[in-house]
Amino acid sequence: MNETVQTDSSGTGKKRGSAKEPTRTNDPARTMANILEVAIAEFSLKGLAGARIDEIAAATHTSKRMIYYYFGSKEGLYLAALEESYRRVRETESGLHLDDLAPLDALQRLVEFTFDHHHGNENYVRLVMAENINHGQFLAQSKSIQALNVPAISAIERLYRRGVDEGVFRPGMDPIDVHASISALCFFNVSNRYTFGLIFKRDMGAADVLLQRKQSIVDMVLRFLKA
Repeated sequence: MNETVQTDSSGTGKKRGSAKEPTRTNDPARTMANILEVAIAEFSLKGLAGARIDEIAAATHTSKRMIYYYFGSKEGLYLAALEESYRRVRETESGLHLDDLAPLDALQRLVEFTFDHHHGNENYVRLVMAENINHGQFLAQSKSIQALNVPAISAIERLYRRGVDEGVFRPGMDPIDVHASISALCFFNVSNRYTFGLIFKRDMGAADVLLQRKQSIVDMVLRFLKA
């Protein structure tokens, strides 16, 4: 665990953060965003246990003390990195305007977006994998993660309901299960790309392989839901 008490030159114990943190920038929001960006990469590569605050501080030209001032602890920074990763994907999803598309077109766009997002954001996939190794114990402490993910399920619920009403989707499906299936298919292509590629001698990152895989996943999901 991180130390919370440090000793000054007089030998007096003083709590970390009891004095105002020296300001190195006139833009704290930008500093925090920079720290988060580096932290996401660091935690995704090395996990919570392997990541080092010293290295994050050096890469952001800040200090351990400043990082603790903003995020409280190494664990606090890790949780913030998790929340930020989820926030980014949900924010981008909200710009898909699925409600403006016909149900089948909207579903295809959602699947294609999920596939492209995961492929282009390997750090996100690695962070989610790392937190699952931790049995979700840090994400369980988040006060915002539930609210962040509600819009994703709500969008699928509306999309699915419209499809059922129009007779293009079969009834009786669970929107959360639909979300899980889309996520699982797209997630695997990143999380297992190296082991799968080595075993079956296929470059899972090659452009033609990616295109074929994306089309296959879109086809599977649409066929699964079609009436």
